[in-house]
Amino acid sequence: MTPDVFTTWQAYQRMRVLLNSQINRELGRSTGLSEADYDILFFLEQSAETSVRSVALRCGLAWEKSRLSHQLRRMEQRGLIEKAPGAVIHLTDRGREQIAAARDCHEAAVRRYFGDVLSAEQLAALATISDQVVARLSEDLPHHVH
Repeated sequence: MTPDVFTTWQAYQRMRVLLNSQINRELGRSTGLSEADYDILFFLEQSAETSVRSVALRCGLAWEKSRLSHQLRRMEQRGLIEKAPGAVIHLTDRGREQIAAARDCHEAAVRRYFGDVLSAEQLAALATISDQVVARLSEDLPHHVH
């Protein structure tokens, strides 16, 4: 890597780690949900169906099977989701309430630490950059979920 690429990569990594940590701390403090809880609840809420097969959830999140199984078991114990026969997952009323509160908290934090800091031009450039990197990953890793 050239120094410019390396320097940019390090800056990106610092931003990513600090941004994720801050948003996750605020999410946990405000709602009691972890990042993993949020990701699953958000995916289920955004699904066009009222329930999702666990394999679709795993592919959509690009998680390992064991990680998803453990996370779903913990969330079911807390009453956020229910598992039905055929590895079908759906939100409970409690899960819907939690994701509504978490979404508001998450969006406010993303706006405060990301959207309010960058100009419209910077946001557009970052979207273009992100799309280019994802396209390259998709080419090089055909099994990669995007």
